[in-house]
Amino acid sequence: MNTGRTVAALRDVASTKNLSRDEVNELLMDGILAGLARIYGPNVQAEIQIDETAGDVEITVLRRVVEMVEDSSCEISLEEARWDDDSFEVGDVMEIPIDFAQFGRNAVMAVKQRIVQRVREGERQRIREEFTDRVGELLSGEVQQIERGKIVVMLNRSRDAEAIIPWKEQNPRERFRQGDPIRAVLKKVEETPKGPRLILSRADTLFVAALFKLEVPEIYQGIVEIREIAREVGGRIKIAVLSRDDSIDPVGACVGLKGSRVQAVVSELGGERIDIVPWHPGTEVFARRALAPARVAKVISSPDRQVITAIVDEDQLSLAIGRNGQNVRLASQLIGWQIDLYGSREWLEKGADLSLFGDRDEEQLEMADFPLRELDLAEATLAALEAAGYNTFLDIIDLERGDFLRIEGLSEEEADRLVSIIDELTVVEGDTQAEEADQAGTGNEPAGASREEASAGSSDTPEAE
Repeated sequence: MNTGRTVAALRDVASTKNLSRDEVNELLMDGILAGLARIYGPNVQAEIQIDETAGDVEITVLRRVVEMVEDSSCEISLEEARWDDDSFEVGDVMEIPIDFAQFGRNAVMAVKQRIVQRVREGERQRIREEFTDRVGELLSGEVQQIERGKIVVMLNRSRDAEAIIPWKEQNPRERFRQGDPIRAVLKKVEETPKGPRLILSRADTLFVAALFKLEVPEIYQGIVEIREIAREVGGRIKIAVLSRDDSIDPVGACVGLKGSRVQAVVSELGGERIDIVPWHPGTEVFARRALAPARVAKVISSPDRQVITAIVDEDQLSLAIGRNGQNVRLASQLIGWQIDLYGSREWLEKGADLSLFGDRDEEQLEMADFPLRELDLAEATLAALEAAGYNTFLDIIDLERGDFLRIEGLSEEEADRLVSIIDELTVVEGDTQAEEADQAGTGNEPAGASREEASAGSSDTPEAE
């Protein structure tokens, strides 16, 4: 066995495994001790010197001289010791130089196995130390293989780490192939008999938070905070944000110039819709905002039961419920309370007080704003509005047709379309409104249907967009 080649090979291992020179030397000495133990016994003692310049290794086995040998791995009888040197006395230590050439096949295999074992243990410990405190961080890599539904990922910066995305942590609308680049959030570090395994996720709300932290500098710097996230994977997300600086709009910071920041997140999520609302400590106000883009006429809270009763105008009912109850269900998850949703007609049929709908000016002030990109508008129209400084619905709510025509890039048809949308979303309760609600399919529901659908989180009512 050539010691120079062995040291050189170990140095190659050190370069690929990020081991220091001292760690390499320790590995070699530990491996040699394992080989000596195979030759002499488990309690063998030895001095090992490594010449890093020449790549040579000097091995000296130490055996104590005794009258009666009890452990042959570390002791030698006085009689046997005096065969080499008759000056030995009991208690002396006999030094026996050993050459690698004396190592048989079994000893060499023991050296190799110990070094491999130590390298593997070191890798596992480094992975634990590196990733245990990184839960919630975004990791990138490429799809190594897909087996039995789970995606095996080779991480860019730690290729030795075992990382997988289980089926339940995937977006069912996404499809990946071997070799595809992929990003996911680290959800947890799981211990297995083979060492630590990194469990990644693209379905957890942590993934959404990590993407916004990447795209929004204010979140990374801690100026804007994501307080709550509710998500239905592959469908829709609601996010509540808070700014620690009064001069910074948290929603605007997350949306970005012309929606660039939120669109980057949407693209990574495969087109999931995202509603961004300002967080509020008051549950009633927060509930009103969480139900965006629907306008809520009145909210009544029941703190003891943690239930919010929300009443909306008939033209807002389908928008508040959302497709298959998705909007109200996510709003409920966002605020952490149950939301019972009523249309104004159903509420009045139950004998509720008409005064709940009297003070609309005050309620309008608390209405949840939402980005213009939530509306069904052409990209050119959105670009023209944003260039003129209009980014949210409340920015344009008071504009007239003439105001829109003065905006560069807007045609008469687009101005008429915007006026129609504002009228549709701000129309006052009346006979005409009820007729329009009937035509939209919200007026044919039996009494109590909206509340039951909101509580159960399931509805066949289409989302008004």
